[in-house]
Amino acid sequence: MENNKLEVSSISTTEVQLLLAEKRTSLAMMRTGVAVIALPLSIMGLLIATSKYYDVIDVLHFLVPLGVINLILVFLGAYLILRSLMHIRHYDHLIQNIKRQDSAITEFID
Repeated sequence: MENNKLEVSSISTTEVQLLLAEKRTSLAMMRTGVAVIALPLSIMGLLIATSKYYDVIDVLHFLVPLGVINLILVFLGAYLILRSLMHIRHYDHLIQNIKRQDSAITEFID
């Protein structure tokens, strides 16, 4: 009986480790999403800072495609962040279920 309980606890520990690794991957995806959103913001900041050196009408053929690309990057970054948040919540829920099933894990996880 004790050996079976130890085996179940070992499996639960391994499951939690796997879920925490997946959670770290989701956090890396979130970090990537934040970086993707920061890129268009820095580009627009640079364009605004140097706007006195050009006339918008003269370079509109450059600004429109750049604006479209920036908008796509913002949507991509937001998608990555939202997707990673959903995955993190899912992994947290699974970890909570494992904690409820195996009381030996509870003392190691908040």
